[in-house]
Amino acid sequence: MPERLSVLVVDDDTEQLDMVRRFLRLEGFEVEICSSPIGVSNLVRRMRPSVVLLDVNIPALSGTNLLQLLKKQVDGDGTRFVLFSSEDTDKLRRLAGEFGADDYIQKGVDGSALARRLREVCAR
Repeated sequence: MPERLSVLVVDDDTEQLDMVRRFLRLEGFEVEICSSPIGVSNLVRRMRPSVVLLDVNIPALSGTNLLQLLKKQVDGDGTRFVLFSSEDTDKLRRLAGEFGADDYIQKGVDGSALARRLREVCAR
């Protein structure tokens, strides 16, 4: 049986967090959620998730700035970072390239498609 993938979802929208957590748990992922950028770096260090699904538009500390901080902390440990936003695809692609995310996913994707994309990112 393949290793169970762990996901940390960071989003200030609590309804979005709950929905994504339910979808991904149904797909077999271990899921932790965080609704604030405060404390995320400690969670990442403690949890060592397979992937961090990171909302781009978080008040106080943008997802892209948080991404840069987190990448420095986990340098080389295999954690992947995926930007997650309702921004248009072109902007997400540009942000992912500019800030070094492993991928990007537009919000609104169904649960099985989200799980499939996260598995693909982790398999790279």
